[in-house]
Amino acid sequence: MPLARNPILPGFNADPSILRVGEDYYIATSTFEWYPGVQIHHSRDLANWTLATRPLSRKSQLDMRGDPDSCGVWAPCLTHDGEKFWLVYTDVKRKDGSFKDTHNYIVSSPTIEGPWSDPVFANSSGFDPSLFHDDDGKKWFVNMLADYRGRPRTFAGIVLQEFDPSAGKLCGPRKNIFYGTDLDLVEGPHLYKRNGWYYLLTAEGGTGYGHACTLARSRDIWGPYTVHPQQYILSSKDHPFAALQRAGHGDIVETPEGKTYLVHLTGRPTTQERRCVLGRETAIQEAFWQDDWLYVKDGPVPSLLVDLPGEQDEKPYWAERKYTFADELHKDFQWLRTPESDRIFALEDGKLTLFGRESIGSWFEQSLVARRQEHFSYDAETVVDFSPEDERQFAGLTAYYSRYNFFYLTVTAHSDGQRELLIMSSEASWPLGKLKLPFSEPKKIPNEGKVKLALTIRGRDLQFWYALESDQELQKIGPVFDASIVSDECGGHQLHGSFTGAFVGVACSDLNGTALPARFEYFVYRPVSHHTDRYEI
Repeated sequence: MPLARNPILPGFNADPSILRVGEDYYIATSTFEWYPGVQIHHSRDLANWTLATRPLSRKSQLDMRGDPDSCGVWAPCLTHDGEKFWLVYTDVKRKDGSFKDTHNYIVSSPTIEGPWSDPVFANSSGFDPSLFHDDDGKKWFVNMLADYRGRPRTFAGIVLQEFDPSAGKLCGPRKNIFYGTDLDLVEGPHLYKRNGWYYLLTAEGGTGYGHACTLARSRDIWGPYTVHPQQYILSSKDHPFAALQRAGHGDIVETPEGKTYLVHLTGRPTTQERRCVLGRETAIQEAFWQDDWLYVKDGPVPSLLVDLPGEQDEKPYWAERKYTFADELHKDFQWLRTPESDRIFALEDGKLTLFGRESIGSWFEQSLVARRQEHFSYDAETVVDFSPEDERQFAGLTAYYSRYNFFYLTVTAHSDGQRELLIMSSEASWPLGKLKLPFSEPKKIPNEGKVKLALTIRGRDLQFWYALESDQELQKIGPVFDASIVSDECGGHQLHGSFTGAFVGVACSDLNGTALPARFEYFVYRPVSHHTDRYEI
């Protein structure tokens, strides 16, 4: 079989749940505060993947206004019971501090494209739930249990309860079936059945550099569960120089030919600070069964190269994307939190119109439309038509991670009405969320006319550019910034607390409350192969 290079889903595709239905494979990944919720990719060969759908796309299914950064949709689980697809997900309303408010829901659909049902509320006792369809027809809801008292642990174990689909609710007793190992922080459970054994795959060690996949088994679904002889079937925690770090949170799939693979999240740190600019990504490993235990080939350390049924096509990954706005917003783009997208953007006359709402970084309603950064080096470019009246109105191009962490080249105005270009930077300002002051000196520009805005990232270096006419040569503006700051490790939370990845896109704010529009003609994302890109495909 041909060798493929990990990750198979580069750039912010965390917590993979994999499923095969016939000849088709699907992977569902977390989207956190980005809307619509849950990414589902499709493949026929495990090597080449395309985005198929984001199923949580209406208010009745998901409304994340007010969800803090790195909350929202956590760890979806995608399954099929022979008749229809099932998707389980958590909407996290609070994660920091002692309490975690985690609401778990279940939706279903006859096809992967939908229509997906309105959600059934399951519970709020923990997060990372999954749904297991047993061979006797019963359905089991499996999730971790959160204990704010920390007795004995905040991550208090994996609990099991039956789900009644006809009644649309959990039923019967609930039991803690697995307390985890001494690595702690047990989460992300998936149940399987094979040769009369029930297998419980969990994530442990937090989602940072101590992450791992732990496997246990039992003859009875209620346990007790015996831990794998290796304990951790996948982890980079003891191998700091492995190409793929932060390996854990996995799921298992079998091919029609009977081969077994494990998908898992991973990160590719760069710079001496080990910063994961591309967030947590999805990788895949070949696995095999021996003595009714699963082992990762050449594991437990994940491999950068893996044998897959298909040959990996690198051309789509390196292709330039020029997005226009004639018909609909391209599926590469997402926005933040709100299901009422018509309040923040519209496609009008072949342009993307953003209506100025709250400030960039708002947890409620901000106009920001962006796509994932999938490469360590790239160019981005757009043209904006925007006529601000004062400093409270600004729109432009942003490299964005969270409210605490972004770089933003804006068209704005001085308090006297003179239009200018201004660079805003938050540069890892947690916990205060303040802009870095003083700003670079603003550039005065004419009060009328479109402005071309661009940025280039080459590894660690981010440079903004501008031109006053679309046919003029771009000129540098501002200093070279540290692009590695837009990363998980600088995302604004404490250790292991930032879960998304870097985006690049366009934004518009009107702090006067008048919804002043900004019109963007196109958007270009151009991957660049660069010598610092150590692990590029």
